[in-house]
Amino acid sequence: MLDGLANWWDGVELWLAQAWFPVQFVLVMAVLVPLCLLAAWAIDKLVERFGRWFGTARDDDGPGRS
Repeated sequence: MLDGLANWWDGVELWLAQAWFPVQFVLVMAVLVPLCLLAAWAIDKLVERFGRWFGTARDDDGPGRS
């Protein structure tokens, strides 16, 4: 099974490497932009969750505030 996947990927890679540059650019951007946005969203959510878990709770009306 992995042999077939590797052969398929080699074919896709070869096709993309031989494609005209504007086609390469459009295809890479069509894949990378959504993946990067998804990764940024996931990292933001993880940092927010860990920040709530490890951070201290602060009230806006706590001591020292007027």
